[in-house]
Amino acid sequence: FFFKQKTAYELSLGLVGSEMCIRDSNHPDSRNALSQQLTDEIRLTLKSIQNDKTIRGITFRGEGGIFCAGGDLKSFKSGLQGDNSNLADVEKMSESTGEFFELINTIPVPVIMLAEGAAMAGGLGMLCAADIVVVTKDCKFALTETTLGIVPAQIAPYIVSRVGLSKARRLMLTASRFTGKEAFDYGIADFVAEGSDELMKIESEVKKDILRCAPGANSITKEIVLATRNLDKDSLVKFAAKGFAKSMMSDEGKEGIKAFVEKRKPSWAE
Repeated sequence: FFFKQKTAYELSLGLVGSEMCIRDSNHPDSRNALSQQLTDEIRLTLKSIQNDKTIRGITFRGEGGIFCAGGDLKSFKSGLQGDNSNLADVEKMSESTGEFFELINTIPVPVIMLAEGAAMAGGLGMLCAADIVVVTKDCKFALTETTLGIVPAQIAPYIVSRVGLSKARRLMLTASRFTGKEAFDYGIADFVAEGSDELMKIESEVKKDILRCAPGANSITKEIVLATRNLDKDSLVKFAAKGFAKSMMSDEGKEGIKAFVEKRKPSWAE
C-alpha cells in the first residue's frame, strides 16, 4: 500500500508510482498485510489531510492485484505473543486498531475502496468502513480470525453495520469464504466488476458523481449519517438541524441555490 495525491479529487492508496510517504510500506509479497508500520503511516497520512479542502475523496486499492490479507500474523507471533508481551499491551494495541478503522470510517470525504484478488479479515473490515465499495467478481473474502484462535474484535461493528447482525454472526462464526458476487448480495459491495479494467471504470464513474456534490455538504452529510449510530431521536433531530442550517447559510449553499436558479453548474462541479 502507498498513497499518492493525484488531483483535487482524491488521495489514492495503492496506485503504482507513489510520490508520497507510504511507498516504503509496499508489501505485495505479503499480500498487503496490515503491518504496524503500514497502519501507522495510513493513520498519519489521513490525519494530515483531514482539513485539506482540496481533497474531494479518497480511493484505497491494494498493489499487486490483491487488496489486503488482513493483519500481519508474523508480527502477531513475534510481538503480541512474544516473551515480553502482556494483556495490557495487547489491549492497548487493539484499541489503537479500533481508532484506525474509525478514522477511515469518519474521514470527512467520501471513501472508495477497490478490492481485487482477496480482502481477508482486517482487509474486509476496511471495506466495511468505507462509503463506497467496488469489487471484482472473483475477489475472495473471509473473516478468518476464529480459524486462528483469535477474534475479529475491532472490525465487528463495521461488519455488523454493513451486512446486518444475522449475516455478521454467520460470517464471523463460520469464517466462510465468499466471492465478489456474494459480497454484493450481502451488502458489502456496491458494485461488482468483471476485472481490474472495469474496476477502474466504475471508480471513474463514481468519482464523477462525487464531483457533482459540494465537498462541504458531503462532509456534513457524512457526519449526520454516522451520528445515526449513537444519537437518540431528539438529539439526532437537533444535530441534523444544525448541519442543515450550516450548509444552507454557507457559501456553498448560496452558490448551489443560485446556480440552480440560474440554470448553470455550481462552481465545485467539474
